[in-house]
Amino acid sequence: MKRAGVRNPAALVVPLLLAVAVAACGSDEEPEPATSTSTAPPPSVAPSSAAPTGDPATRAAAAVAAMSDSDLAGQVLMPYAYGSSATAVDKGSAAGNQGLAGVDTPAEMIAKYHLGGLILVAFTAKDPTGATNPTTNVENPKQVRELTDGLQAAAAKLPGGAPLMIGTDQEYGVVTRITEGVTMLPSAMGAGAAGRPELTEAAWKAAGAELAAMGITVDFAPVADTLGPPANTVIGSRAFGSDPEANAQQVAAAVRGLESSGVAAGLKHFPGHGHTSGDSHEGLPVVSQSKAAWTAQDLPPFQSGVGAGAGVVMSGHLDVQALDKGVPATFSKKIMTDVLRGQLKFTGVAMTDAMNMPPAMKWTPGEAAVRALNAGNDMLLMPPNIGAARDGILAGLKNGSLKKDRLVEAVTRILTLKFRGTTRPPLAASATAEHEKAVAALDAASITVLKGPCSGALLTGPVTVTASGGREVARVNLVRALQAQGFQVQAAGGTVVHLVGYGDKSVDLDPAARVTVMMDTPYLLASAKSPVLVATYSSSKLSLTALAAVLAGKAKAPGKSPVAVPGLPRTAC
Repeated sequence: MKRAGVRNPAALVVPLLLAVAVAACGSDEEPEPATSTSTAPPPSVAPSSAAPTGDPATRAAAAVAAMSDSDLAGQVLMPYAYGSSATAVDKGSAAGNQGLAGVDTPAEMIAKYHLGGLILVAFTAKDPTGATNPTTNVENPKQVRELTDGLQAAAAKLPGGAPLMIGTDQEYGVVTRITEGVTMLPSAMGAGAAGRPELTEAAWKAAGAELAAMGITVDFAPVADTLGPPANTVIGSRAFGSDPEANAQQVAAAVRGLESSGVAAGLKHFPGHGHTSGDSHEGLPVVSQSKAAWTAQDLPPFQSGVGAGAGVVMSGHLDVQALDKGVPATFSKKIMTDVLRGQLKFTGVAMTDAMNMPPAMKWTPGEAAVRALNAGNDMLLMPPNIGAARDGILAGLKNGSLKKDRLVEAVTRILTLKFRGTTRPPLAASATAEHEKAVAALDAASITVLKGPCSGALLTGPVTVTASGGREVARVNLVRALQAQGFQVQAAGGTVVHLVGYGDKSVDLDPAARVTVMMDTPYLLASAKSPVLVATYSSSKLSLTALAAVLAGKAKAPGKSPVAVPGLPRTAC
């Protein structure tokens, strides 16, 4: 998911924030928490009458029938907001919300525009989508749950009685919004290397339980893109790999895991962002494959994810020339209606990628909103101006450029998904020993030796762990894991294990290292001179713990690289 937000100078110095979008996050360092100050409480809104009981579709139809045009327009909007609390924010966050929506707090934003959803975000410098995340509004499970409770309290006062859809980009790996107090899964590529869908499903079920306990109702994951060229760094390790059939199994497993925990899975970036080196955070990437190639390579993971019950499919701002040349997929009826609804038979919520990204900004917010809805999208992520998007929808209804039936259809789908599951488990469901066990099994299965021995200890004598710049957290975690395995670890002079990760280049390698470990896509290992080359695809603590067991010779390295690395086998074992 991606997003490009208006950067408010005051807001950049503020701690936590709230935003809408699609993919991002990925430094070894966690953001510093910040404090907030109170503002006036939101104006009171008359509570709605009790929502009807019954199946979700029946409840949705009854709620929609009672909504005004303005109510309907608000339900299709899913913006971001500034502030780590629904009702109490600091001055910088209030200024950010004023610029975005003319209000001080997230709760006031919900009340003013009758919003259908909000997205929680986090700014991280080392992140393929970092440039589009202007703020951070997540710290830890307790804070997130308090925030989402406050947001739902605001939504409960709106007509129709529908809960708020609260989303985030919790992909794990380089795009992870909430990093503190949760069980960190390996990247999608790590799961692809493990090649065991049953482990993927168990890990994502644990992730879903933790997200649900924090009050998050939709996770914009898994990434269903099939990875093509190594130059595709915006997707990279966020994808399960380059084999469409293997990816299809992994995507379905992740969807089943999330959905079984009561969190809607959001497949992205439809119809496939893997076969382009362009970045839709910067422009309109061109996907030049033939239709036959798209059908064989990009379609299967989305098809399997839909079949597994994904509640949401997110469009990509992509020029997929074989399907609708020159038209960004988000705004293409051929893609978002004919292919997604007709060919894939998807009946859930179609969500745009962030509407404040360059390909969507060629039109005014109002015109872009109408175009996206007419293409077949149901919900609009991160409109750059909430009022302008809402007013554009209302103007479209008045002048006939947007049919009322299309808007009603969109809102009915949104409400059906929201009514499908509204319970929030207790926060105690977060980061349990059971979750750690499930995720650790996936990590252990992902470790891949691409060069070096396959049995026995890969290190002897004292060990020194080094890392490229900015990876001190990962380095310390590996030091501790190696010490737990009985290694003597010293600051210098030992056998060198060198860590590299997302964004690193050949200059970041250490030719004197005995072991080079890649914590992201393994392509850089083709340039490494070490006699032992290992891929973890992830810098999480559990991934590095699994790595230490392999280095000590106490565990096998069963992983196989899910992408081809020039000059190296998928596994040396």
